[in-house]
Amino acid sequence: MNICRHLVTLTVSFAFLYFVFPREAYAYLDPGTGSYIFQLAIAVLIGGSFAIKLYWRKIKTFFRESFFKNTKR
Repeated sequence: MNICRHLVTLTVSFAFLYFVFPREAYAYLDPGTGSYIFQLAIAVLIGGSFAIKLYWRKIKTFFRESFFKNTKR
């Protein structure tokens, strides 16, 4: 039973590696692809900064209450 499990694991591993890392890729990336990736990265940064700005007071309060429990103001 243990040999069968190892054989299945080995077969699935080889099949995964065969399809994930092909020898030749017949693909074309046009110049717009780089621009799209750049726009996506900028959108993620701006969206993340907006989310932090929106919830900044809650984030600050959470950390203040977590680390400074005994401090009175």
